[in-house]
Amino acid sequence: MSDNTGTAMAADQLRSFVERIVKLEEEKKTLSEDIRDVYGEAKSSGYEVKALRKVVRLQRMDQSQKAAHDEVETILETYMQALGLL
Repeated sequence: MSDNTGTAMAADQLRSFVERIVKLEEEKKTLSEDIRDVYGEAKSSGYEVKALRKVVRLQRMDQSQKAAHDEVETILETYMQALGLL
């Protein structure tokens, strides 16, 4: 195999990576717009978007992340009670 063949193969591979990344970035943009639209629909139906985003974030957590989150929430509630904020 000549050096030019190897260079051409590397260029083709690089081109393929770039094309795939560009396509995925376009899909990501479309999905982001779709997600924003769904949040807009929820807001127009009377839901609080900040709370909805938090619920979605919690829904996506795995068990260890949820356990850590629950621990922080428990400590936060304890501190707030101690300060008379609850």
